[in-house]
Amino acid sequence: MTRRFRLTVAVAAMAALPLTALAHGTDDHAKPANAAISADEHAFGVEGNPKMADRTIPISMDDSMHYSRREIRVRQGETVTFVISNKGKLLHELVIGTEGELQKHAELMRKNPEMEHDEPYMAHVKPGATEKMTWRFTKAGTFLFGCLVAGHFEAGMKGTIVVAAAK
Repeated sequence: MTRRFRLTVAVAAMAALPLTALAHGTDDHAKPANAAISADEHAFGVEGNPKMADRTIPISMDDSMHYSRREIRVRQGETVTFVISNKGKLLHELVIGTEGELQKHAELMRKNPEMEHDEPYMAHVKPGATEKMTWRFTKAGTFLFGCLVAGHFEAGMKGTIVVAAAK
């Protein structure tokens, strides 16, 4: 097979896929109920145990490229379960991180929209679906959340998480 023929086949195959399939694949990204909780510490905290959540925060998102909340306030040490609903017709996500991390990841997603990954600080939500993500905020500071599907973050689909220092 020539390189040109392989390229033509690849382009034709991609053109046949729906656009949502290119954004993180089509697999169900929900974490299995029996999956181990990650101990990996990040600048913005660590995965939380849903059974130990201090509170639940609902967030919805849609194709207007906005979340129902632009700012979330939590206390250092607090464990929060986010209930994230996608009311749109496109795949959306909520990813927690530092501003630099989210900007870098958004750029990576623009270059590789088919890239698949599943981290505990990411919730990929199919149209009409709801996902849960539990996070323990171990460090005080201001962090971001955003949708890193190609073009969504740049269109304004982001918000702020303010973590107040423990007293």
